[in-house]
Amino acid sequence: MDGISLLAAAVGLLTLLGVWEATAHRRRLARIPVRVHVNGTRGKSSVTRLVAAGLRAGGHRVVAKTTGTLPRLILPDGREEPIHRRGRANVIEQVGIVRRAVAERAEVLVLECMALQPTLQSLCELDLVRSTHGVVTNARPDHLDVMGPTPRDVAKALAGTTPRNARLYTAERKLIDVFVDACRDRKSILAPTTAFDVACVTDDDLRGFSYLEHADNVALALRVCDDVGVDRRTALAGMWAATPDPGALTVDHLVHGLGRSVFVNGFAANDPESTAGNWNVVRDRFPETTRGVAVVNCREDRSDRTEQLAEMCATLEGLDSIVLVGTGTALFTRRYEQLRSERTRSPRAEHVSRAEFGSQEDCGTRARGTKNTEHVVIHDMSNRSVADVAEAAVRFGGSAGRIVGMGNVAGPGLELVRWFEERAGHPETSPWQEAA
Repeated sequence: MDGISLLAAAVGLLTLLGVWEATAHRRRLARIPVRVHVNGTRGKSSVTRLVAAGLRAGGHRVVAKTTGTLPRLILPDGREEPIHRRGRANVIEQVGIVRRAVAERAEVLVLECMALQPTLQSLCELDLVRSTHGVVTNARPDHLDVMGPTPRDVAKALAGTTPRNARLYTAERKLIDVFVDACRDRKSILAPTTAFDVACVTDDDLRGFSYLEHADNVALALRVCDDVGVDRRTALAGMWAATPDPGALTVDHLVHGLGRSVFVNGFAANDPESTAGNWNVVRDRFPETTRGVAVVNCREDRSDRTEQLAEMCATLEGLDSIVLVGTGTALFTRRYEQLRSERTRSPRAEHVSRAEFGSQEDCGTRARGTKNTEHVVIHDMSNRSVADVAEAAVRFGGSAGRIVGMGNVAGPGLELVRWFEERAGHPETSPWQEAA
């Protein structure tokens, strides 16, 4: 047999194997009666966990997989396994997850969508998941370089995971028409979470969580659980008991020589709308805090996000200090100062000395003359250790500080989260035990 014949035979064999594997995958999917595919800009991992926990509490055998801050496989008894990858994440990973779910005799599979490219999002739904219940948490301006350039384009990309002849649940309201059209195209039923549904999630409901959960996420997950047959009380109890995602809005309380500080891990919410929402939730939840500190973790390879975060920070109420970490921080400062100059009739900055803030950071700029940026100090600490950054943030917050991490969780973000976790509730490990 000559070389051309061998090549043709090899291609034919590979094609046959591909068809066989696709057929086997669809057969495995058919053995899992309920398949929930969760997509959206923000809250995917949380909603995946909430739905899985609610259905598990209702007696269903559930396997779930998150792809957020730390990828996890959640087994029917609630135990979690880390997902180890060789190289970059690949959507074909879902095939192996389906195989594992069948091996675990799952009745329900809850998968977080792991694709960004619009074409891949659609492929994940139509070929890899074929969900019975599609979920889109929201559509916000993030990853605009891939799904943009506008929020409507983002919504259209996310609508690629609309299932065929099934149901699509969403808490998105501004761009709901995009999902109406997608459901019409794929002959599915749209089940929107309304403002009334969200209002029915009470403060007592939210206080049952060990972290700060959003009412929109809870209302959306409860809607899915109800349609699968789990009542509200049972589902909610399961959600309260579930392990939160590493990217959830966890709260750490520190006691130190200066007073008390609250640190909230908001690093996972890296689009401006979600980040601003988190800031407002924290400000309202902890009215006793008097000074606000934003710790912004920048990424040089996400310049558009860095500029968006700078623009967002210029609108925050109750912000006193910004601490910059990560890479590409100069872009944040440049954009923030540009906005400050544009909004100030006679822009000028004054130097902030070591004497005012101690030796933690020797310089910053303070703006005057605008509502949102007045007296906000920027500290670029991208070249300092995590301990230096954390202790500086506590010092800037003073006797009643509200410290919110934002931007990106990778790198110093996760390290800062661990620093605060290790010292939360343990005065002996908090800095400055001697009163200032």
